[in-house]
Amino acid sequence: MAPLSILHVLRTPVGGLFRHVLDLTRGQIARGHSVGMVMDADSGGPQVDAELKQLEPSLALGLSRHSMRRAPGLADLVALTHVMRRIGKTHPDVVHGHGAKGGAYARVAWNAIRAYSPHGGSLHYNRDGLVGRFYLGTERLLLPRTDLIVVESAYSGEIYHRKIGVPRLARVVHNGVAPGEFAAVPEAPDATDLLFIGELRHLKGVDLLIDAIARLHGSGRPVTATIVGDGAERPAFERQVATLGLADATRFPGAMPARQAFARGRVLVVPSRAEGLPYVILEAGAAGKPVIATRVGGNAEILGTDAGRLVPPDDAGALASAIASTLERPDETKRAAETLRDRIAQAFTVDGMVDGVLAAYGEALAARRRG
Repeated sequence: MAPLSILHVLRTPVGGLFRHVLDLTRGQIARGHSVGMVMDADSGGPQVDAELKQLEPSLALGLSRHSMRRAPGLADLVALTHVMRRIGKTHPDVVHGHGAKGGAYARVAWNAIRAYSPHGGSLHYNRDGLVGRFYLGTERLLLPRTDLIVVESAYSGEIYHRKIGVPRLARVVHNGVAPGEFAAVPEAPDATDLLFIGELRHLKGVDLLIDAIARLHGSGRPVTATIVGDGAERPAFERQVATLGLADATRFPGAMPARQAFARGRVLVVPSRAEGLPYVILEAGAAGKPVIATRVGGNAEILGTDAGRLVPPDDAGALASAIASTLERPDETKRAAETLRDRIAQAFTVDGMVDGVLAAYGEALAARRRG
């Protein structure tokens, strides 16, 4: 493929979406492409600032940060104008928007391939509420301006088709992890039985995990847990823990990198109500850590033939049973972790992800040339 100029547009530089864009950007640069990034200036924190400072010298199309609010409003016009100026100045071959807001901004591009990766975002909404109708309606309006949809799972692709429509070109490219992430992480001496890593919000099922822990305590199994992450709903979860009498069994150390957090718990629990293709399962699986997850999003695609181990979502009782079974059968749990690690090594690598996205760009460019 001839070298391309690629501009990535996203709103919040946090979580799996940001990790995906960073890995994609670094891989595209390593393959000789010119890359730039546009993102929110008001979020991220010191760790994000440090990563971007290190990456910025290699961004041929530059790094630009401007205030981008989560909620729709008049401020979007200012942010959109900023993105349009960056596109006009850099003249990219591809503008790739990530997340609902980044995808909306990116598709104002002209004379460029307009690629979009929802990363969940609008796909989590339904038409049974005003907010859902607004987001999905906006996605439908933007569909004619979309040259390429890149989704991280076949599940997300099906949801996009059902809720929004049939895109001009759609490709499934699974998220991937780097070779160094397959090194095991030793457990800390005070590691808890369970570990959660993620944004502390209802969608991620933190309340379900807490309820499951309470059920296990009630049945005479006093399991312990470390809940890593932060978010606006953290105080509500801390109150839930206190109300259920679990304060001595549950820790809230705040946000930290996943591999640092892996030392703090023996089994990762991903109790989400909705997902795309969560990096935390890939990262934990690569490190050889046992995983309990719900049957949502692309989780079944990650587990493959072991997908039967997934837990029904929004069911604290089923989650409690899965936790008890996992802790009571260490040999079986170890074998499952080894199987997951091998599967991730074969099918979920950063190199495969980067090459897959670039191939999708090439298809979109070829379709554009054919008219």
